[in-house]
Amino acid sequence: MKTLDVINPSTGTQLNSYPIMSEEKVMSVIAEVGEAQKDWRESSWETRRKLILNVAALLRKDSQKYAEIITQEMGKPITQALREIEKCAFLCEYYAETAQGHLQPREIQAAHSKTYVSYQPLGVIFAIMPWNFPFWQVLRFAVPNIMGGNAALLKHAPNSTGAALAIEALFQEAGFPEHLFRSLVIDVDVVQAIIEHPLIQGVTLTGSGKAGAIVGAETATALKKVVLELGGSDPYVILKDADLDHAVSQCIESRLDNAGQVCISAKRLIVEEDIYDTFVEKVKAKVQEYQCNDPMDPSTNIGPMAREDLMHELDNQVQRSISAGATCLLGGKPLQREGYFYQPTLLVDVKEGIPAYHEELFGPVVCVVKAKDEEDAIRISNDSVFGLAGAVFTQDLEKGERIAREKIQVGACAVNTKVASDPRLPFGGIKESGFGRELSAEGIHEFMNVKTVIVN
Repeated sequence: MKTLDVINPSTGTQLNSYPIMSEEKVMSVIAEVGEAQKDWRESSWETRRKLILNVAALLRKDSQKYAEIITQEMGKPITQALREIEKCAFLCEYYAETAQGHLQPREIQAAHSKTYVSYQPLGVIFAIMPWNFPFWQVLRFAVPNIMGGNAALLKHAPNSTGAALAIEALFQEAGFPEHLFRSLVIDVDVVQAIIEHPLIQGVTLTGSGKAGAIVGAETATALKKVVLELGGSDPYVILKDADLDHAVSQCIESRLDNAGQVCISAKRLIVEEDIYDTFVEKVKAKVQEYQCNDPMDPSTNIGPMAREDLMHELDNQVQRSISAGATCLLGGKPLQREGYFYQPTLLVDVKEGIPAYHEELFGPVVCVVKAKDEEDAIRISNDSVFGLAGAVFTQDLEKGERIAREKIQVGACAVNTKVASDPRLPFGGIKESGFGRELSAEGIHEFMNVKTVIVN
């Protein structure tokens, strides 16, 4: 029997092994989920609110259990894993309060006695989710869709299989219908057949550009709605009038959270040349505060990378960047110890033609780019195939807001703070960072039938 083997990235040893479902079993699960959705779409708002608040309560009650699954499977420091679980509970409470309002009919004046838009569930939504936020990424897809009357089918990253099964059990413990949320333990070779299944009415993927292109093509062929949240190389522009200590703190917290394995972290720090040297020295001091250690230790601020192959891929990007002209001031190689730890790394003199300038480095690598002035910094920020998130730091708030709103070409842009996803705010990218939105009203609308109703 084929299995998915989960490796603890802190030790490099096997944590668990899970039997892979046969395609026949997968098709049977899809049928069960489809049947559950038929009844669920008729459920009352009171029922939905009660059950999703049960999920929030269970997440908080068993937060240590769930956080330990995250830490053991993908290496996130336990304190960060606990924050992820709390954020998931807040997500549930947000949609318990707002889902009904987001899906209220919207009246439109037209040449009829009554016209309005009604929001109706599509059916079963299939999610392909990553390992870097094993609970948050799944719940931010599942909660709004289930609150809207859809059912949820999950293919999680193989190294987060324990999290996937724990989330399925969580929904059942909260009182939801048995098959309304199901997790599939499968290889990628069955994904296309799932997408083509007539009960699947929408697909959402968070992952790499390569994966997004494949799933986007498969959904287009199958004529299914898709939301893609892909990679990012987020620009953080630091202007010469910025509060440098605050900017450095926000940038490094963003960049080294979860060992740098965050789509919306500060991957390119673009700094005006007048303050470049001072900024680099402050960044160097801040990066040195991060020391790799056992992620189960509450004092640890940076853990291992999630998989060995990812660690080697990152190292290849770093070495190619150094060979192309970047200067490595700190780190720059894996730690010689058990597990998949990569030294917190600082690359400066990053410029056009260097891999770190153009590629997404998904790990604990801080990249600093020098800009001639404000105009050049904005140009560099947009000189990317990605467009997920970004930020600008300046004490001129009016100018900062104008730059964030009009100049930096991303799906979310902040002024004087790091970007973080929030249930109340739409989340998603442009260009090769994908399309569609998650969270807020926009997220719950993505997989609804936006139906026009005309009455005469």
